[in-house]
Amino acid sequence: MQEKSINRYRSYCRSLENLKDARGRDPQDKFVLSGTAQMFNLSFDLSWKVMKDIIREFHGALEYPTGSPRETLRMAHSVGLIDDDLWLEMLRARNNLAHDYDGELALKYFENITLKYCVLLEEFMKKASAYYQ
Repeated sequence: MQEKSINRYRSYCRSLENLKDARGRDPQDKFVLSGTAQMFNLSFDLSWKVMKDIIREFHGALEYPTGSPRETLRMAHSVGLIDDDLWLEMLRARNNLAHDYDGELALKYFENITLKYCVLLEEFMKKASAYYQ
């Protein structure tokens, strides 16, 4: 496994641990809200890039479009790295949050991020850890 891939996986694990700190916090606190949105974006982006690394290195799929998170999620589903359609919902949330300038969308997504999405990101981290032993 390449050092870059290992470092990306470790960064993913750290960002997810930071994101999990948002559980039980007050979303009305602007610092908590903006930090949660940023940590979610980072964790999501690292997750699909880790998926891409695993697909390339362990599943031999070298010929799929590598710049698209959507295509990577589809491929990850087909090789069994993920098994829930909520990943596409997370992608939409991440895309929407990129244009949230007043925090309204972050507030709207806060519960999903801390309860639903975080669980999926944790499940993927557990599956990915088998490749990074």
